[in-house]
Amino acid sequence: MSHWDARYTPYLIIAPFFLVFGIFGLYPLIYTAWVSLHDWQLIDGNQGFVGLANYVELFGDTKFWNALFNTLSLFVLSTVPQLLAALGLAALLDRGLRGSAFWRAGVLLPNVISVAAVALVFAQFFGRDFGIVNFLLGFVGIDPIDWRAETWASHLAVSTMVMWRWTGYNALLYLAAMQSVPKDMYESATLDGAGRWRMFWSITVPSIKPTILFTVVTSTIGGLQLFAEPALFDPGFAANNSTGGSDRQFQTLVLYMYEKGFRLFDAGYAATVAWMLFLVVLVVAVINFTLTRRIAGKE
Repeated sequence: MSHWDARYTPYLIIAPFFLVFGIFGLYPLIYTAWVSLHDWQLIDGNQGFVGLANYVELFGDTKFWNALFNTLSLFVLSTVPQLLAALGLAALLDRGLRGSAFWRAGVLLPNVISVAAVALVFAQFFGRDFGIVNFLLGFVGIDPIDWRAETWASHLAVSTMVMWRWTGYNALLYLAAMQSVPKDMYESATLDGAGRWRMFWSITVPSIKPTILFTVVTSTIGGLQLFAEPALFDPGFAANNSTGGSDRQFQTLVLYMYEKGFRLFDAGYAATVAWMLFLVVLVVAVINFTLTRRIAGKE
């Protein structure tokens, strides 16, 4: 009995995770792939097997490629500055500021606020006629910008919203990792004449590499699945008519999938978009993970 206990008890302990993952992760993934191979209507159900016809149609769909471009653009504009800003903010908080508990709670506050409230406030900030941002730009001689109508302007506005929500959250993750770095490493570097900047890149960043890799992967997944921010930034969302702008200038893949599945009721095509999104997230996450690991390793 002791032999069987030592051999199979570990599998029994980890079985709940794999059971939950199989039910809520693996099964929906496989079922979505099955649905994507059918002409599947959300209301009428399965209308027959069509093979790869949905994928062939998808690769020729200009709206899909537009949504993919918007998704990647918003991901780069929001994720890269966000993680760099979070790293700098964590380094600042790690210096032992007075009232450190207050500042740490403050940087997490944007993440706690409802995304609907955030979108409402930022929609006012980036208003064309009475927005605060255009008002401030007027002081330096820049004409008012229609933040919802122009592609790059809308991408910048939505990315700013995303950065505001998630920078503090990632900063606290970095801060927790920084505080576990042995202090004697900094003391030795100080005796060798190293400055703060040198110690940050030569000691701090390599020491918190696992946390950086974690935030890169999670930010990649979240950044490529943007839905709430661009949807709420579109005035048509209240009437269930959101297409990511009047000319789909900030429609993401998830918004396009929502349009196909829940507005046009084409579940088969929506499942195809979902699977392509899964592959895009997987590829970009692996690339980011590899690059970040190499950069941190060199440092």
